[in-house]
Order: sequence, then structure tokens, then C-alpha cells
Amino acid sequence: MKTYIKNIFIATAISISFLSCKKDNPNITDEVYLNTTNVSTTWLAGLKRQMALTMNQVIVNTELVSDNYYNNRTLSNKVFDIPQIDNFDLDVNNIQSAIQRLRESSEYGLTTVINADKTTTAVQKAEMYFINAYSHLLSGELFTGLPGAAKGVVLSPAQHYALAITALDQALALQTDAGEKLAYTLLKARVYYDMGDAVQARIFATAAMANPLLLKQQAFDGQNGAPNDFQTYIFSSTTNEFAPLPRLDFLDPKYYNTTTIALDQKPVSYIKSEEAYLIVAEVQVSGNDLTGAQTTLKNLLTDVIAKRPVVSLSDVKETRNGGNRTDYPLTAVKVQFDKNDIERSGYVLNRKIANINISTVSGTMVTADDINSATTQDALLYLVYRMRQEIFISEGRRMTDLGIKFPVSQTEQLNNPNVKPADLVAQIPAFIPKNREMDDFTNNTATGVVTMKYDMNKVMVANKTAKEIFPFIN
Repeated sequence: MKTYIKNIFIATAISISFLSCKKDNPNITDEVYLNTTNVSTTWLAGLKRQMALTMNQVIVNTELVSDNYYNNRTLSNKVFDIPQIDNFDLDVNNIQSAIQRLRESSEYGLTTVINADKTTTAVQKAEMYFINAYSHLLSGELFTGLPGAAKGVVLSPAQHYALAITALDQALALQTDAGEKLAYTLLKARVYYDMGDAVQARIFATAAMANPLLLKQQAFDGQNGAPNDFQTYIFSSTTNEFAPLPRLDFLDPKYYNTTTIALDQKPVSYIKSEEAYLIVAEVQVSGNDLTGAQTTLKNLLTDVIAKRPVVSLSDVKETRNGGNRTDYPLTAVKVQFDKNDIERSGYVLNRKIANINISTVSGTMVTADDINSATTQDALLYLVYRMRQEIFISEGRRMTDLGIKFPVSQTEQLNNPNVKPADLVAQIPAFIPKNREMDDFTNNTATGVVTMKYDMNKVMVANKTAKEIFPFIN
């Protein structure tokens, strides 16, 4: 693995940087590069590194926007927690640039690199199509719109999703590995989910459930400039940069190092079978098949989550001491999801007295009894989204579930005459609390109870007909 990741770094220096540096270096030209041996191999390795860099931008910033994590220091975006999202924000441009670089690099591979390399295999083409699909998926999920080409017309999320489906169909036709085909199939289900197409989303999610432990992860390289940035923010930094909402404390840190930081960079799970079960369950709930949804969610618990790895981790250095808030609970206390909730145990861990158990792929506190007790559409819809939040934490998915999207960046506007004023406005649903209240809580040290200001899953269910959320309800 170490050698493989190092090769990714080297390949990227040749490939992804090639497009920007060839004008400055007369020795690096299309002809020189494209005539190197196995150019498709090096280009694909570079694409995989760009995937890691893109995920860094996506995960760090979208987790801050959401109610999952709070910026408890000052090194990251200062306003995403509000949430305040401006088109002139540097981080908005950084996220957009990373996604567009991923898209353009995959397109160059498919239109130019593979034609120059007669040794290109069908599987290599499939992987490039898959990465291209993923770039369009992120474009649609995270932005109100993004150009589909350099200085091109701003495409809507629906248009990006359509391009993602086309690329995935091409990838599936070329891929020969059965496991990879299932991963592509699940990503296709996710795209149809985003499109609000319950029929197609269920078909492809059900197909992906053929492997209950399906998992596709992105590797990182701490030695060669592609570390897992979120791991740094939640664990490796000597100052605790990001702090989870206390009711999510038991899931933090999903990424950590037990040896040296550079050598121990944890991967991100970005395609996993849990999503297939959650999609099917949401289709069932939305169609009032409540018994079917209960069965699907209980199968998710027993057939998938119970079989995912759990590690024993020493986290004694965790102090939640970033400084913006100093009242994070540091010992095991009870929590209330909001002021009307019951007091719950087990959500905040005592990291000082013993090792803690952490789920490295997926974890949840939802139980079979919780599922059996949820006998209405709203109650089950609530559980589906609570499980989505807990299962996908630290993976950059929650902001999309909340219905929030970034605008086109000001940098794009200044360089692309196709950008319209409407493209420069973020999508923040009316039901989203402002003034950092999604992350807010009170810590009553006398009673040993921490109370969240808002249970955002409850808020979403109360606003289930809002156009920005719950794709199968609207």
C-alpha cells in the first residue's frame, strides 16, 4: 500500500499538474507526455490522488456546514458553522476548483490519454468513467449549479446527475471486476436517489445489496502531500480543531493514527452497502410500506453494521480544547437530543479512564427496539435520517441531507461570462437555524445532562415537504 500510494503521488506530478505547467516548461508537451510508457496507468494513478484531494475539500468544509461538527478553533472556515455561505468565500472556490479539476482530468484521460496509449485496458477506461461520474455527482449534490466545461454554461444539479448516469453506464459496460461493478451500481442508486427517482434508486440499491459488506475506500498519503485532512482536524492535531455535536461524540474519531501521523493515514469509505439499505428503507417509508421499512432497517443493523470493524482506541489526549467553546463534556454524561427529549446514556464517552470503541466504517445507536417502536411514517423517516447522519458522519454527506448547497464561486463568475447572478446565491432552506444554533447545546454540570438546542432530524421531519430535502416525499 505504501509503495502504491507513493506511485500515485509521482504519477500526479507527471499527469494532473501537466495541464497547468506545460505552458511554463517547454520540455513538457503533449507529445512528450503522451508518448511515455503506460501513460494511462500514470494518468489513472494521478486521478486517484486527485480524488483524495477533492475529498479533503468536500469533507472538511461540508462537515462544518452541517450539524455534525463545530469549528472549535480558528484554522478553518469561520462562518460555515453559522451557516453563512458566500460566493466570494475562498473555501467555496477551493471546493469548486477541486471538483472541476477532477472532472477535467478525467475528461482529458478519456478523450486524449487513452487514445495515445494502445495498452489502455477496458478496466482503466471504466475507472476513468467512474471518476468522471463521481465528479458530476459531487457537482450536483454540493452546488446549486456548476459549469460542465471550462468557462461553460452553468449546469443544474439535474443535468450533472444525468451526465453521471451516462458515465456510470459506460463504466459498468467496461468493468470486469464483480465487486467494482457493484460499487458502480450503488453509486448509480445514489444518483437516482438525488434525482428523486424512487423506482430506479430502489432497483440499483437492491442490486448492490447482493454484497451486504460492499465497501469502496479512498486511500491517503501522509508522506507525499495527500494526507487525510479530516483526520488531522479531529485527531492528529495537538489542538482539537473540530468538535462533534455531543450526541455524536460516540462516533468520533472515525479517523486516527496509532503510529506516526505520516505513516498512519486512515481511508475514507465513500461507497458502502449501508447506503443501499437506507435508500430502500426510505423508498419504503415514503410509500407507506412501514413494515417493509422496519425489516430493511433491522437487516441493516444485523447484516451490515454489526459486522463492520470496531477498534479499541486510546484517546486520552482529547480535551475538546480548541477554545471557541470550553464547555464540551469530557466525561460520560447523559444527553437530550433537544429540551423535550428523554435523557440518554452512552452518547458521550469517558476517554480518560480507558480505551474507547470506535466504528471505523459505520456505527449507530439506533436499536431494533427503536425501529419496532417507530410505527408511523414520520417516526420511521426520523430514524432513517438519524441513521444516515450516524452512519455517514465524517464522510461529507450530512450537508446534502440538510438541503444546503454552495453557490458558484466569485472566481468562476469573474472568468466565465455564462455565470448569472442567480448562480451566486447559496441554497439554505428556511428551516435551517442560524447563528450556529445547529451546533449549540447547554451543559448542565450539576445534573450531568447535555441538551442540544435542536434535533435537526426532528426539524427536517417537521418540514418534510420542503423542496430541498427528502427526495421521495416531494
